[in-house]
Amino acid sequence: MKKVKSLFLLILFVLILCNFTPLSVFANSANSVYLGGFPAGFSLETRGAFVMGLSDVVTFEGIKSPSKEAGVAVGDIILSIDGIAVNNAEDVEKVVKDEKEKLLEIKRCDEKILLDVSPALDMSGNFRLGIFIRDGVNGIGTVTFVNNGRFASLGHPVTDEVGKPLEIIGGKLYNCNITGYIAGERGKAGELRGTFLKTNDIGNIEKNLISGVYGTFKDGFNTDNFKRVEIGEGKIGSAVIYTTIEGDSPKEYDISIVKVTDASAEAKNYVIKINDRALLDTTGGIVQGMSGSPILQDGKIVGAVTHVFINDPSRGFGISIDNMINN
Repeated sequence: MKKVKSLFLLILFVLILCNFTPLSVFANSANSVYLGGFPAGFSLETRGAFVMGLSDVVTFEGIKSPSKEAGVAVGDIILSIDGIAVNNAEDVEKVVKDEKEKLLEIKRCDEKILLDVSPALDMSGNFRLGIFIRDGVNGIGTVTFVNNGRFASLGHPVTDEVGKPLEIIGGKLYNCNITGYIAGERGKAGELRGTFLKTNDIGNIEKNLISGVYGTFKDGFNTDNFKRVEIGEGKIGSAVIYTTIEGDSPKEYDISIVKVTDASAEAKNYVIKINDRALLDTTGGIVQGMSGSPILQDGKIVGAVTHVFINDPSRGFGISIDNMINN
């Protein structure tokens, strides 16, 4: 979270638990897109195996702590073991098959370091490094728009524990059903509650950029019932957000764009205020999971919701549509 003029902001992707190539597939395309606003389940595969905890290994010779003793720390990202790239717990298990000392290439903050770790044989007969690995990141967010079989969503990157964009190697997009919400209140962010099953994915996630998460829908994804809208430029005045707080069908809610900031401000181009009584009486305003909800003004898409002010959930930030399309 970052402090802005005494207001706290919260990024609006609900988590369930670098090198970025500019995405220009939307640039210079038609001046209209299919309107999103529908919720989706995101499953991102991260680059490297993220160390979320250290553990002891119970052996026949007593308790051993291989990784802890070698200097591995929580938050480290293991890039490779003995030169073999690893991205999840399964990859690590495949490499650690004997007690031979292993050379770990680790990314810690912006530094790469090498550590030697000697696996310990546990009482079940398996060799262990004494670490807990997080397998990717799952969460709920909102698709902003669709164009030429591709989607743009969230309006901001999915970040790690210290706020840096996650480096990903891919991921999947799933249908999601919003089942409820926790209303936001001053000093405490609310959130959408939803479910998605990792069975039938609807798209592939390809990029995690400053301006959002992008990818391609699978062949056969039907946009017949989607509304096509022109691309516009936001200005101070009345507008609406198109978002989903129940089921999977989005609705319009009245807002105001109260400030237009510098276009170079990446994901914070608009300050918005929720005016819609129905939304204020239910969710309290902007909540986590609304990230990516399209902002429309004069019938045109001008941006997407990205952040909420923690001290005032009726207000938040939005990104301009130009920054999502022309990234």
